[in-house]
Amino acid sequence: MTLPIEDALPDLIDALRAEGRAVLQAPPGAGKTTRVPLALLDAGLTDGKIIMLEPRRLAARAAAERLAEQIGEKPGQMVGYRMRGDSKAGSRIEVVTEGILTRMIQSDPELTGIGAILFDEFHERSLNADLGLALTWEIRQALRDDLLLVVMSATLDAAPVAALLDDAPVITSEGRAYPVEVKHLARPLDRKVRIEPAIADEIVHSVKETEGGVLVFLPGEGEIRRVEAALAGRLPKNVEVRPLYGALPFAKQRAAIAPVESGRKVVLSTSIAETSLTIEDIRVVIDGGLARRSRYDPSSGMARLVTERVTKAEMTQRAGRAGRVAAGVCYRMWTKGEEGGLQAFPPAEIEAADLAGLALEMALWGSTDLPFLTPPPEGTLAEAQDLLRSLGALDDSNAITAHGRAVAAMPTHPRLAHMLLTAGKQAATLAALLAERDPMMNAPTDLTLRLRAIQNGDARANHGTIERIKTEAKRLSQGLEQKHSLSAAEMAALAYPDRIGLRRKGEAARFVLSGGKGAAMPDGDGLASQRLIVATDLDGDPREAKVRQALALGESELRGLYADRIRWENHCAWSKRDRRVLTRKYEMFGALTLDDRRWDDADPDAVAQAMLDGIREMGLRLSGAARRFRARVELLREGGMDLPAMDDDSLMATLDDWLLPHLDGVRSAEDWKKFNPLEALRGMLDWNQMQMLDREAPAHFTTPLGRKLPIDYDGELPQITVRVQEMFGVTRHPTVGKTPIRVTLLSPGQKPVQVTADIPGFWVNSYPDVRKDMRAQYPKHPWPEDPREADPTLRAKPRGQ
Repeated sequence: MTLPIEDALPDLIDALRAEGRAVLQAPPGAGKTTRVPLALLDAGLTDGKIIMLEPRRLAARAAAERLAEQIGEKPGQMVGYRMRGDSKAGSRIEVVTEGILTRMIQSDPELTGIGAILFDEFHERSLNADLGLALTWEIRQALRDDLLLVVMSATLDAAPVAALLDDAPVITSEGRAYPVEVKHLARPLDRKVRIEPAIADEIVHSVKETEGGVLVFLPGEGEIRRVEAALAGRLPKNVEVRPLYGALPFAKQRAAIAPVESGRKVVLSTSIAETSLTIEDIRVVIDGGLARRSRYDPSSGMARLVTERVTKAEMTQRAGRAGRVAAGVCYRMWTKGEEGGLQAFPPAEIEAADLAGLALEMALWGSTDLPFLTPPPEGTLAEAQDLLRSLGALDDSNAITAHGRAVAAMPTHPRLAHMLLTAGKQAATLAALLAERDPMMNAPTDLTLRLRAIQNGDARANHGTIERIKTEAKRLSQGLEQKHSLSAAEMAALAYPDRIGLRRKGEAARFVLSGGKGAAMPDGDGLASQRLIVATDLDGDPREAKVRQALALGESELRGLYADRIRWENHCAWSKRDRRVLTRKYEMFGALTLDDRRWDDADPDAVAQAMLDGIREMGLRLSGAARRFRARVELLREGGMDLPAMDDDSLMATLDDWLLPHLDGVRSAEDWKKFNPLEALRGMLDWNQMQMLDREAPAHFTTPLGRKLPIDYDGELPQITVRVQEMFGVTRHPTVGKTPIRVTLLSPGQKPVQVTADIPGFWVNSYPDVRKDMRAQYPKHPWPEDPREADPTLRAKPRGQ
């Protein structure tokens, strides 16, 4: 049978001959996966091996088998495949899973012996595919301009990819599809309850009214198993139910995609069947409307699969599966109106994934400036680099370490790889457990319950999950050394140095984590009273996460593991509550305070600096002398003289400059009340400025008796307060420069009798009336008729006068 892709192959070959790179758009079922590698081989475009990337293991092996079948061979001859834990080398074509290409490039950046790289199903935008394309494109630009590069996609917008590849030619195959009738629900499903019963009912209904195979899209294994159970005894005997998901043994995966010898089949599949696999004889699709995607999960610190609504692109691809071989029908488990709320395309994994592995690969490559189609988010990448530094995989400059190279070579998350390399074989079971979903979802938080269930069995545990953990543990332990014995908590602390929790003082079940976040356990949980824990799974709440899995950690275990990271910190800070500077010494591990002591010999400079924070809170407190000094400075500044600003805002903004050197011994609000800042303010002026200030705005007025009275500069005019008798004999009004001093004249009883800026005028005009009143009130004090001729005095009259 002629495949639709055949019409596009000549243009693709011509583009590769001319440009060496191309973007191929072809809808599902066009034949690009099984025809393009052979077309390149037939055209003689390269003598090197052709590598084709597939996003999934099943698709990679199925593609290799189909390619080998077309040339009358079996995988392992001209065509082969390579994936984690399984490979058959091919002499000319190899189909590999995406992570394999990254390892090939890191071990041999020139890709010796490889002539072409084909990225199949690139529209899925997996993290490994994006990284593989970025690395391959950089290699082609810098080292291998002869390397052929083809990006193949079913639904991706080709323009951005073509632009990334220096305006690569875009080749389009129209494909071929039969009409598909789409049917929607009349009413929305209740999304708060499981959808499996409704889907099972729809399967029974569709089998009755249609012909051909039925392909049902479900988000994961759990849903597949529940739908399979719900169908028991409800379908005709000639209808076989075949599950299809990634963790299924390969023989059963092959059985799901193979045609039935007689009767019909119902394939219960994850999104693995959307585009990268050809499933024989499907004419009916039932779309559950859900997809499970890899997302960075802050609860575990690694990537997790999350269930989300499908996008419009995905629902279109799924419906198309019903029209590959004949006219078909697609049943959508939602109403027509709900489609308006669906996103257009699924997000690229790099936008929402855990980037620890990517950051490690970039460091191993030696560059963070790679040509990504979608650049990794800066914040998420920085968090990943922080983690890798804490694991010893990166140094302080984010360059890879020798340990980081070993971590990168391990087939698991960097957290777990670090744990495995440090703890050895004994950590394999824990690593497999931490990478898998919880086998005891409703059990208490203690992770030792899960470890015992793996070793001894437990009726509460999910058997399938336990078996997968055991299989993965066996794989991870291969090649590891048997090292010194560590407890499960110590091993977990190696993987989660940022998740070591210290119980808050006086608060059972609430913890501070070494990474700085808070966490809580249910009251009464077996670990709630522990002083130290390692939280291996949290619910992701950014304020205070709920601990779902944890292990109790001894303090001696923590100190044994991280003695080099435990440090004493001196803490000197203003306390708003105590209204004083507190000085303490804290023994810290990350954000955890393991010990707390008094810091008796605190650095005076640090105390003074902390006291400034208290002053900023309390505000300035200027004595009368300090206020008068400031007023003198401000008076001259207003007159245009070059002196420092001493208004409140300026002084508060420059506390470090003028006040800090004078705060020795000041460490509380009471000390600050007693402190006179005059000398600190005087220190803001140099010698010449002080001379000018004393000359132009003197601090004191000297009375005729020789007494120095402070001049107050706060008002419109400088002012003094003095007894009337002390100014006897004054015939010229006192001034500051040319500015008259406002004089408040007092009675012998210290009460104001006159405020004047013209003492000679006062003697003439007002004094006679004042004399008349004062003589009666203060007869023992002198009240001469002509004060201009009298001697100043502060004494009363001698007795007898």
